[in-house]
Amino acid sequence: MQQPTGYGVVLVTVASEQEAKAILQAVVKAKLAAAVSLSPIHSIYRWQGEIHKENEWPLVMKRNLALFSTLEAKITELHSYQLPEIIALPILLSSPS
Repeated sequence: MQQPTGYGVVLVTVASEQEAKAILQAVVKAKLAAAVSLSPIHSIYRWQGEIHKENEWPLVMKRNLALFSTLEAKITELHSYQLPEIIALPILLSSPS
């Protein structure tokens, strides 16, 4: 897979506020994300053939996508889910910084 270039938003959802804060602090401290936002949500999803209803915490991270694999490795190392969903979306347009 070709590495993307430019800046983007990386999305990942975790099981608890404590886990969210641990991951965001680790990635910001390691300079793997410029900023991270979090907020509680209620998720309904299918996993291993069963419907689950859970309170979760999505993290929204701003990042240079050229180094996505390093960020992905750190999140996977700290994440409690067996298979965390980590999604990167390129920023096509934004207001001036």
